[in-house]
Amino acid sequence: MSDDRETDTASESSYQLSRHKKSPSSLTNLSSSSGMTSLSSVSGSVMSVYSGDFGNLEVKGNIQFAIDYVDSLKELHVFVAQCKDLAAADVKKQRSDPYVKAYLLPDKGKMGKKKTLVVKKTLNPVYNEILRYKVEKQILKTQKLNLSVWHRDTFKRNSFLGEVELDLETWDWDNKQNKQLKWYPLKRKTAPVALEAENRGEMKLALQYVPDPIPGKKLPTTGEVHIWVKECLDLPLLRGNHLNSFVKCIILPDTSRKSRQKTRAVGKTTNPVFNHTMVYDGFRPEDLTEACVELTVWDHYKLTNQFLGGLRIGFGTGKSYGTEVDWMDSTSEEVALWEKMVNSPNTWIEATLPLRMLLIAKISK
Repeated sequence: MSDDRETDTASESSYQLSRHKKSPSSLTNLSSSSGMTSLSSVSGSVMSVYSGDFGNLEVKGNIQFAIDYVDSLKELHVFVAQCKDLAAADVKKQRSDPYVKAYLLPDKGKMGKKKTLVVKKTLNPVYNEILRYKVEKQILKTQKLNLSVWHRDTFKRNSFLGEVELDLETWDWDNKQNKQLKWYPLKRKTAPVALEAENRGEMKLALQYVPDPIPGKKLPTTGEVHIWVKECLDLPLLRGNHLNSFVKCIILPDTSRKSRQKTRAVGKTTNPVFNHTMVYDGFRPEDLTEACVELTVWDHYKLTNQFLGGLRIGFGTGKSYGTEVDWMDSTSEEVALWEKMVNSPNTWIEATLPLRMLLIAKISK
């Protein structure tokens, strides 16, 4: 693909769902290749956050911690003591390898996550670690402290075990009681409201539904969805002034690699211009109510990709082919774009949509 800013790039893949599979277990692999080769092929799916697995394990147990602000150091100290009665990632042996991760949200200062060490083979880990944030007291009034517990397996994959969120806006730092260690029940992942407020930038794009790509053909043909990723605006900088961003696309519920396409990476700007058109064929009219276009923006650095934000464009019904799914969660703006596209065939419908945090699932091979 050309790296010249001005040229449009394009790629194609097929949206093919096996019609006969109805059970939820088949949701992980609903694609059957149509033989159309895709020029570039990526993916994600039903439940899990970019850094790990969400929702596979029950959430139970408690975490004990305390927070304090040390004025002399201008530091927030989060003293993580221990957890008890966590869910077992290894059901047979009734144990997990848990660690605790802390975020200040929305992370305006890009202070990032802090984490404890992993304690192996236990449901009652003891940490006794202090996680420190250099941060002005005033800024803390605008923050929430999010502590989440994760199991890390031997392949460095993470599974979510629960979380606690403290709103620091109303926190009384002078109250001695508030400096004491307290037990908090772990909760399931809440809708990431705290992250919604975080500005992740926007994407300018256009969609077009072509119901009849080969006019005049006697046999009924399936339609195409065209996705034109124009540019992104005001992307967040996660590592100093460096940014090398690209966009991935996948049409859920097809999480196979065949469904996945991506743009080239554009470096050194928070406003990258991609001008990349992706074409997915194999759409019957009824598929439009069941499918969802997931576009995600990533910062490519060395061997890793860091998630910046994404969109899910569909009808947002919470269901797909009769099965309840987490990813059918489009916002009203995203739904409006999809509706316009469905109702105005053969017409480019343009929108500029805010990128958001997405809970995402694993790539199926």
